Amino acid sequence: MAILSHSRAAQVAYQDLLHLHLDERASALIGTLETRTRNGRTYLYDKFRIGTQMQSRYLGENTPELRARLDRAVALKADSDARRKTMARLARTLRAEGFIATDRDTGSMLAAFARAGMFRLGGTLIGTAAYALYQGELGVRFDTDELAQTGDIDFASFERLSVALDDEIEETPGEILSALKFDAVPGVFDSQVWKWRQSSGAGMVEFLTPAFGDETVKPLPALGVSAQGLNYLNYLIADPIHALALYRSGILVQVPRPEKYAIHKLIVADRRREGPDQAKARKDRAQAAFLVSVLAEDRPDDLAEAYADALDRGPRWRHRIAASLSRLPETAAQLDALSGR
Repeated sequence: MAILSHSRAAQVAYQDLLHLHLDERASALIGTLETRTRNGRTYLYDKFRIGTQMQSRYLGENTPELRARLDRAVALKADSDARRKTMARLARTLRAEGFIATDRDTGSMLAAFARAGMFRLGGTLIGTAAYALYQGELGVRFDTDELAQTGDIDFASFERLSVALDDEIEETPGEILSALKFDAVPGVFDSQVWKWRQSSGAGMVEFLTPAFGDETVKPLPALGVSAQGLNYLNYLIADPIHALALYRSGILVQVPRPEKYAIHKLIVADRRREGPDQAKARKDRAQAAFLVSVLAEDRPDDLAEAYADALDRGPRWRHRIAASLSRLPETAAQLDALSGR
């Protein structure tokens, strides 16, 4: 399949805009940095006083990049006006260079979730809405037909992370979605709500979390929502990356790594191969095939590592991947070449 790259100017503009958004988020530091260690991981918090009460706000996992930005918070805050003007200019550049913008409804939703802290608190955008954002991460052009969506938007997060953070979203998904004219879809067996349907349309928003056996509904306290457990999801949302949705001057979100997204889609396609989701399975395979083609050329080591990781997770994983690859001989050959099989 033909792969068309965005211009060098567009790729540079995207990376510059992404970095400015990360600077903008770091500039919101109010008080002093606090570190907390849980389960071998270190997390950073903004600790500040409101009246007589001390408050803490989760900032992210302790990485050299985040720490360096937070160390420059005062300077970043002083540059806020100039930075926002540059962000607007770069967003215009991306539109002029042919980046596909996020539609108004999705953009409004992502902006509201971002303001409330959804992505800061571990929420990860998955599905076709996330796939569309790889145009910036990978610097390639996407066909608009390929990105046609059913209106479904999916978010995922780890239950254990949500519990460990000891922080919560500033406005719950239910409150945000109600304002955007979505109605809660009650659970079949209990009162936990994990999906919402658009009042005047076919759009659906769902919250998901990894399962390890029984696919039950579980609470995500940091995000103020319940989530449907799904097997294989732990692989997809581990070590996510930042990305930008091109709406207004851009919205900073979190998405899976593209190499993991590609391999995970092979697994999901096999789970959907029969029944009412067959059309979705074809779309899953198409997305996997396209990403594998791009990554095999541009990031072969990342792709090979993600593929080997999935195969090492057991016979069920290998069976589902092989079943999808039997329908994608070119993709199978590309992956075999990387793995030396």
